[in-house]
Amino acid sequence: MNKLNIESLVEEIESKIKNSKEAENIKSEEIGYVEEISDGIAIVSGLNNAVYGDLVKFSNNQKGWIVELLENYIKCVVLDSDPKVKVGMTLKSEEMPISTMVGKALLGRVVNALGEPLDGKGVIKSEFHRNVMSEAPGIMDRKNVNEPLYTGIKAIDTLIPIGLGQRELILGDRTTGKTSIAIDTILNQKRRHEEGNTIYCVYVCIGKKMSEVAKMVSYLESQGAMEYTTFVVASAADAGMLQYLAPYVGCSIGEYYRDNGENSLIVYDDLSKHAIAHRQMSLLLRRFPGREAYPGDVFFVHANLLERAACMSDENGGGSLTALPIIETLAGNISSYISTNVISITDGQIFLDKNLFLSGQRPAINTGVSVSRVGSSAQTKAMTKVAGMMKLELSQYAELKEFSRYLTDIDESTSRILNRGDAVTRILRQDLHELLTFEEEIIVIFGCNLGCFDKYDDKTIKKMEKKFLEVFWSKHPEVVSELKENKVITEDMSKKIKDFATYFRENF
Repeated sequence: MNKLNIESLVEEIESKIKNSKEAENIKSEEIGYVEEISDGIAIVSGLNNAVYGDLVKFSNNQKGWIVELLENYIKCVVLDSDPKVKVGMTLKSEEMPISTMVGKALLGRVVNALGEPLDGKGVIKSEFHRNVMSEAPGIMDRKNVNEPLYTGIKAIDTLIPIGLGQRELILGDRTTGKTSIAIDTILNQKRRHEEGNTIYCVYVCIGKKMSEVAKMVSYLESQGAMEYTTFVVASAADAGMLQYLAPYVGCSIGEYYRDNGENSLIVYDDLSKHAIAHRQMSLLLRRFPGREAYPGDVFFVHANLLERAACMSDENGGGSLTALPIIETLAGNISSYISTNVISITDGQIFLDKNLFLSGQRPAINTGVSVSRVGSSAQTKAMTKVAGMMKLELSQYAELKEFSRYLTDIDESTSRILNRGDAVTRILRQDLHELLTFEEEIIVIFGCNLGCFDKYDDKTIKKMEKKFLEVFWSKHPEVVSELKENKVITEDMSKKIKDFATYFRENF
């Protein structure tokens, strides 16, 4: 009975306020109260019109994010690594979803998971904002991936090509070179930037030490690559909620360029820690755990994020967002829960093998397990022509190498295939940050297919590769220029390269 009387009293007061002469000047707002707070999760009453995903502001000016709606309460996550929210505090809904600043004002900057600057270079002034949890483009808004994104790494550009708008997973054990491949890919976009055809890069660091982040930013600045790059950082010291949000903020920054008809690249380093942050948040919210204590929606979370990478149709501006998610494996196990999830979502994977790394093969790419499901669609005609022979030789080599361990007498044809495979493997080795242009990759791989490097061992191969390029540049600069411009190997060009290969084999 008391409950009914209170409700009727509230209704009567509200009706009188609405019908009063001063109704237009009266502003009503909903105020919530913190009933419980634990581990950054606040249980709040009073916000009856709250909307899932909206921001709230507590009386101490810290912000929160509505993540769960219950019958009489809502649950908010405090968006701060040092939450100072206490029981009894008031809060108001901002009546807007969580958003971040986007635009070219963020280039060269390091921001946190809320888009706030961390680099001490002052306030970021941008008139553009974007909803962090926006939807992925529909199928009809996209087009096929058909333009390559060059990494400057021979093994990737020839055997596992990446296209603009593709999602290519990089996975491997700790310290096998996953981050190095991502950094080299960003560095290689400097040439396009200087030519005025920029691919804007976003690097999302999840759960990394700030000292590691500082080294990466410092190196990219020294190389001039921060001119077209933004870092989004949720370090190991930040709250799990901020580590969960970071990739969405980074994706929103990349989507700005995609939706304005430009090309962008985003690196998620790494989604293993993102999954752990999501698990931590879900357990604190008392959601039911599933396999390995991850929540049931962990697949959806990563799929929803990675589907936002796309190559847009010409009617929608023709821009693109390419994603390079990174996953850390344990003892080379690519069949773990999170690994298999992300493999099934992406358009291929680059697997870095610990054993190859320790044997001196850098980058330590296992070409048997690595694959690009876009394939030759993301390669020029010139690259497809020279890569086909190399793929065939490597597949034969991998098959015979395993059997040759148990053979005491190897015939001549098998020995020839093994020697060619060894030569191809050696030529695919590449030092850190020593990147090649598209035309240099074509010439080196073409030369390798013609047997120019078969007689050189591990100690001399790099020196002779450089010599090969230097001499070719001096003798046939017109071939290099035509390759750069047309991306096609003509009959005349092919003859010149073959003649030069014969000359090189005989004289060096």
